[in-house]
Amino acid sequence: MNKLTVFTPTYNRAHLLPRVYESLKNQTSNNFIWMVIDDGSSDGTDELVRQWQREATFEIQYLYKPNEGMHSAHNVAYANITTPFNVCIDSDDYMPPNAVEIICLAACEIADDDDFCGLIGLDADFNNALIGTKIPKELQKVKLNELYQLHRVKGDKKLVYKTEHIKKIPPYPMFAGEKFVPLDYKYLLLDQNYYLKPLNEVLVIVEYQDDGSTRNMLRQYRRHPKGFAFSRISRVDFGITWKEKAKNAVHLVSSSLFVNDMSLWLKTKHTALVLCAIPAGVVLNLYIRLKTQKKP
Repeated sequence: MNKLTVFTPTYNRAHLLPRVYESLKNQTSNNFIWMVIDDGSSDGTDELVRQWQREATFEIQYLYKPNEGMHSAHNVAYANITTPFNVCIDSDDYMPPNAVEIICLAACEIADDDDFCGLIGLDADFNNALIGTKIPKELQKVKLNELYQLHRVKGDKKLVYKTEHIKKIPPYPMFAGEKFVPLDYKYLLLDQNYYLKPLNEVLVIVEYQDDGSTRNMLRQYRRHPKGFAFSRISRVDFGITWKEKAKNAVHLVSSSLFVNDMSLWLKTKHTALVLCAIPAGVVLNLYIRLKTQKKP
């Protein structure tokens, strides 16, 4: 049985997927399944993947769904993954040749350890420069939020999760008219009970696309306020520093103003903090409206 599922959500990225495929062909270990979740593409992605299914030396699974956003593709992936571990490799990224082997070896070390829900490794860019900083060497286990808030590690990191643990967390919610919910919701809930094993190894090479969700965040805040409000509620509740809680309370106020739903403030355990954040939240909301208004 394969140990790892590499899953790739994609939407009209047929021009980029060959790079992911080639990197998987070049892996030093074939102990994986590649799952492609097609989020409603219309650019021939289906034909491309079916061609690869016929020729590849590793298993490729193809799942098609209507276009509903990245988080919905993650829901489909988690519902269908059967391997013990999983990792998401986006359609505009690729894996170094030894990444699967590194993951599988480390996964064996924590497979039967109930303290751990997964692994955390490094990202690098196309020039092999690390994204952000390394993980402190003295850390043998760490919670994701602590890594950033307490240990001051910077930059995106690649997460590998035990499938049985990620499946225990409820799916990302779907909101009518919106196609984005921040993915950190599941990771934050897993943080409450489990640790990650740090790997100071590069597991993915990343490139941020101009049309990707990592850019134009102010527009994202305005287009998907319910999705962001959902994320902010969990961050107000489970943030490990008051600074983090306060920042997300401000954003929660701003998101609630976009949907005219102040009842969202009552869904946190820290309603008083949210009420104190109203002035700053109003200012943030006005700032977002100003910066995202359509030019004449």
